[in-house]
Amino acid sequence: ATTFIRGIGGFSKKPGFKQIAGPARSAAATTANAIPKRAADAVLAQRTSEEQAALYRLAGDYNPLHVDPEMSKLGGFKTPILHGLCSFGYATRHVVKLAAGDDATRLRSVKARFSAPVLPGETLETSVWADPASNKRVLFQVRVVERDVVAITNAAAEFTAPVAIASAARL
Repeated sequence: ATTFIRGIGGFSKKPGFKQIAGPARSAAATTANAIPKRAADAVLAQRTSEEQAALYRLAGDYNPLHVDPEMSKLGGFKTPILHGLCSFGYATRHVVKLAAGDDATRLRSVKARFSAPVLPGETLETSVWADPASNKRVLFQVRVVERDVVAITNAAAEFTAPVAIASAARL
């Protein structure tokens, strides 16, 4: 989200203007999260439904890009795409299941970068690595199995207690 507040940002030309310092950002928000160059510690895949975008509209996002083929074409897509936040929800669910024993109360923060769209009905495969710098963090990425494209990259989740990555999990 972007917010414009008059007089803040250092753009004023008025004499005596004092720039206001922006809020400090947490390390979780600013750290680059590169995945290790080895196999993931755990992987979990789940297929989205063909109706997932229409169902996700119930969350309040009525952007027609996600359900109307003509609007999707105007947006540069061949077909309607899944909401990014819906894909992010799948990924977060997978990470919590694999790293925190399915206990979402332990999740403290999640940071990710959306790198490719997901189509309703595609399978999301979340790969998780233990973070060598912290026993309370995991690094992860999400791949669309059918097209072999990475949809979420540079991602990390931080937990309130040390994680124990499950070798296998079922949804």
